[in-house]
Amino acid sequence: MATLPQLIEDDIERLDEALREFIISADAASALIIDKGGFLITHQGDAQDFDLTTIAALSSGAFMANQTIAGLVNETNFNSIYQQGEKFSLFVVNIDDNCMLVVIFKSQTGVGVVKYFAVPAVKRIACQLEIAQERSPGMGLDLSVLNVAETGQFFRKK
Repeated sequence: MATLPQLIEDDIERLDEALREFIISADAASALIIDKGGFLITHQGDAQDFDLTTIAALSSGAFMANQTIAGLVNETNFNSIYQQGEKFSLFVVNIDDNCMLVVIFKSQTGVGVVKYFAVPAVKRIACQLEIAQERSPGMGLDLSVLNVAETGQFFRKK
């Protein structure tokens, strides 16, 4: 079963553009699009200070654990999680059935600002993922089956 649509280079460019605009608006350090298996699809912002591959995997696990907790408290869905730190905080929000947006931001920036600007960014990202899905319905990638650490090579086709 495919976890995300087949993305081409143009899709990644459009996703990166959405992330860049979001980072500027929300004053975030880094923003990542990941699949629910924890694989990093693309990112923008500061990548040198963070191990983004590991952050993607752990963010996915934390999000999925919170989905399980949602069920235990009779909620159908918790669509986001927030982790507050002394220097940096983390916000993870659901994009669609397959992907999530992970935002790393300085703790001085309020989470409300990040949430506010995440709404249009998530809509824009979801729209691009839908365009990719409509290009090849029924086709896609299950990155967990492929078991790759670096997904960037999968999205080079034009």
